[in-house]
Amino acid sequence: MDGHSYIAGRRTEFIICVLLAAVTIGLFWQARTFEFLNFDDNVYITGNPRMHEGLTPEGIEWAFTTTHGANWFPLTWLSFLLDYELYGLDPSGYHLTNVLLHAANTLLLFIVLAGMTGSPWRSGFVAAVFAVHPLHVESVAWVSERKDVLSTLFWMLAMWAYLGYTEKPGVKRYLLVALFLVLGLMSKPMLVTLPLVFLLLDWWPLGRFARGARSLIIEKIPLLALSVVFSVVTYVTQQGGGAVRSFEQYPLWVRVSNALISYVSYMWKAICPHDLAVLYPHPGDAVYVPHGAGAALLLVAITATAVLARRRYPYFPVGGFWVVGTLVPVIGLVQVGGQAMADRYMYVPLVGLAIVSAWAVPEFLGRVPGRTRLLGASAAVVLALLAVATSFQLRHWRTSVTLFTHALAVTEGNAGAHYNLGVALVERGETEGAVVHYREAIRVNPAYAEAHNNLGLAYGEKGLIREAVEEFGLALRIRPDDAEAHNNLAIAYHSLGRMDEAIAEYREALGLKSGLVEAHYNLGLAYGEKGLREEARREFELFLRANPGDEEARGKLKELDGR
Repeated sequence: MDGHSYIAGRRTEFIICVLLAAVTIGLFWQARTFEFLNFDDNVYITGNPRMHEGLTPEGIEWAFTTTHGANWFPLTWLSFLLDYELYGLDPSGYHLTNVLLHAANTLLLFIVLAGMTGSPWRSGFVAAVFAVHPLHVESVAWVSERKDVLSTLFWMLAMWAYLGYTEKPGVKRYLLVALFLVLGLMSKPMLVTLPLVFLLLDWWPLGRFARGARSLIIEKIPLLALSVVFSVVTYVTQQGGGAVRSFEQYPLWVRVSNALISYVSYMWKAICPHDLAVLYPHPGDAVYVPHGAGAALLLVAITATAVLARRRYPYFPVGGFWVVGTLVPVIGLVQVGGQAMADRYMYVPLVGLAIVSAWAVPEFLGRVPGRTRLLGASAAVVLALLAVATSFQLRHWRTSVTLFTHALAVTEGNAGAHYNLGVALVERGETEGAVVHYREAIRVNPAYAEAHNNLGLAYGEKGLIREAVEEFGLALRIRPDDAEAHNNLAIAYHSLGRMDEAIAEYREALGLKSGLVEAHYNLGLAYGEKGLREEARREFELFLRANPGDEEARGKLKELDGR
């Protein structure tokens, strides 16, 4: 390449980078006005007192040692702590961080893919699809999915480092690849499949298989070992936190059927992104097995076609196996949570489909007259349609109410969406509306303990104490070790004057969760009403250890002492 061509090529890449950055940030800029959600944001940030520590030594130590939320992702926690230092609990700053990370991922994807293929315009199309696709709204507009955009930053950096390693192999460059892999795994374990993606890239576009597959596989073993270690850590952490569902709840045939259907659904939503929802309810035993069999046949046909075409169209197997492989950790064979699938899981896998389309369409058009203009116009139309769809999809993420209202509009039998919408309505003071959605959640899933508990709380606010007692009791039949439900039932009994039952429930709640300090205060009140002065004094003192400045509790102690 002569100097003029080199400068022209660099100028083209610079222009594409500017356009990608402007479009990505401009499209997602509205996310800065969005609220925190009552779905994980309350667990990770707004309801997490450890956030208040910020980037202190204690906060950093906590980030590396906690399994809060049934996950271990210390770098994600550190990013949240940094945001708290900068923005406190102002959601706009957290959303801005997500948007900037998404923009950085888009630029890195373009730079790496253009460097590997030497095709800036096709690489630019892939990066643009990544930037504006509606399936990515969930990962960017949801603060809790910081782990998606942050881990993918390290994914892209690892690919960039790997490109440098393949151009000039050496220990230092290999260690840089491993470092970015580890950093990504410490943000979200989705990167466990990255070493296998490196093998795909070795086939195409890097063309390294000419040196022999065996040496390339051996080269990946240390990276695969890191992935295995982090996979084990993730499984143990999630299982310990109760996030991994048992085979009794989701038998193997259910998991396999749902996984096959989900693969096809993901690909369809990538092509035709409509009816996107934050929660897709898992069908459980109601999964339609013939649909799973049909999905399996379709996947086999696509796989066979990609393998047969591997020499003439090498991007087919690379893109196809990129999608299938990167979805394996989250496809539901190990079921974490109660969703059938999730848009956020396509954040990285979508790249594979975009690669296939970016290289296949120009190839198939061949020497059609006006091919370049036709390709440019078609790409512009596709990207414009995706951007418009993303703009509309973003609006659903403004608040918890708009988010779950939309989820209910595009899904059926969605107990989780009804429940979360009920929670959001309670926060707005709309208890009547919340009761309707809690009841509907229970109708769809009678074993929904949280919905029974929250319906009891709503009844309590309306003064329907006996109905509240019934709902708390139902919650405890489903989940006997729920300390919050025991405490709520105790308060309800207390309101009805059933002191012996209230005392028993307060004690049960404290036995299950000693941190329920309010229960000590209420138990002290109950003992006092029973005339058990020493027991009451002990409970007020225990409450004051956690709340030394509480004047009401000190007043109760003085009353017991006759002062």
